[in-house]
Amino acid sequence: MGRLTWRRFSGRRDTEPRAAATQSRPEDARYPAGQLVAYGAQHILTMYGGVIAPPLIVGGAAGLSAAEMGLLVTAGLFVSGLATLLQTLGIGPFGSRLPIVQGVSFASVSTMVSIASKGGLREIFGSVIVAGVIGLLLSSYFAQLVRLFPAVVTGTIITVIGLSLMPVAFGWALGNDPGKPGYGSMADIGFAGLTLLIILVISRLFQGAISRLAILIGLVVGTLVATLAGRTDFSAVRTARLIAPPQLFHFGAPRFDVGAIVAMTIVIVVIMTETTADILAIGEVVGTEVDARRVAEGLRADMVSTTVAPVFGSFPCSAFAQNVGLVALTGIKSRFVVAMGGLILLLLGLLPVVGAVVAGIPYPVLGGAGLVLFGSVAASGIRTLSRVDYEGNLNLVIVGVAIGVGMIPIAAPKFWDAFPAPVGVVLNSGISATAVVAVALNLLFNEWKFGRRSDASVLATTPDGRERLGS
Repeated sequence: MGRLTWRRFSGRRDTEPRAAATQSRPEDARYPAGQLVAYGAQHILTMYGGVIAPPLIVGGAAGLSAAEMGLLVTAGLFVSGLATLLQTLGIGPFGSRLPIVQGVSFASVSTMVSIASKGGLREIFGSVIVAGVIGLLLSSYFAQLVRLFPAVVTGTIITVIGLSLMPVAFGWALGNDPGKPGYGSMADIGFAGLTLLIILVISRLFQGAISRLAILIGLVVGTLVATLAGRTDFSAVRTARLIAPPQLFHFGAPRFDVGAIVAMTIVIVVIMTETTADILAIGEVVGTEVDARRVAEGLRADMVSTTVAPVFGSFPCSAFAQNVGLVALTGIKSRFVVAMGGLILLLLGLLPVVGAVVAGIPYPVLGGAGLVLFGSVAASGIRTLSRVDYEGNLNLVIVGVAIGVGMIPIAAPKFWDAFPAPVGVVLNSGISATAVVAVALNLLFNEWKFGRRSDASVLATTPDGRERLGS
């Protein structure tokens, strides 16, 4: 596991070419074309359900027809592909060049539903564009907060990322829709259990490429079994168009409302917090250096993708935490693998018929795989916390309180309802709530004491003169 580092800047950019400086980085590993496609597809199958859910939820709130809902889903896939390619491959100062999958953000769903019920999609698109520009302008300054994320903070956040995703996996295993007949049936739970069993058996009995494809194999076999049992629905494949390029401003020109913009800007801050946490998490998993400059480049890619998304009829983008778990589980750290996944997403956005096939994977099958993936994220956080020194300090209190606050939205979803809306938007996300509490307590207990830096500073200095984020 690599240490997160804080690089001192002199106000000028490094003159050393990026390629020369990064030849030995684990994220730059290359694989044959066949393995790139297989590993990339595994990433997309892992997050596909998550990327299509927000368009379906928001489209329903906006009263769209089935055909228009399909356009929202296709646009989300297309934009997610573009965002993933930008994040992994990078263009100039845009993109962290880390194995991070980008997709339509869940954090923005509740706010967009509220806006859609009053002003429709056009006000959503207008608020996203303005908030995205604001986020882009703030990216470089926001990235300076990376020094506030030592191991005690990042480990806590990564743990909560995994724990907060667990209800999603359980919901998938039960059938995903409480309103459908048979929700929570033993059959659905059985398909989830079968998929989990296949993944565990393959992981235990095989090594190398086969073991690394355990999630993909589990999804394929689980879907085949569900198909034989008559529990899949591929009817959408027959009616889906073969090729459908994205339509610009299909739902009309964006409309700008001050209230919607303020609400969406708050959401963008939450998204930036979560993306920062995911960038730091993937740095820990990959074992590579993540400094303020790299976080800023990742946030810029995030915000550019968010700003452009409404042009194609889509919503804010953010890093997908479940794919961090996949990297940790498989050990495939190459950003080019994830870039291939981004290309697949792009193609799915252009080929609705292919997307319909992937959408046919039953949610219970996804639930079995999700249990492994999301659990791996939490385990990665625990591994990071194992490096933290708990003697003679209050680090145990920091971890305990931050995790406790982060679990509130899961354990008591209505807890923050009585609070002012801006507070609820931030704290209703367990990830952002954990980040706020962990950073604040770390500053209070480790960084500052009565207005001065305490002796038990969390920052150490490396032999080359750079400050290092310690534990």
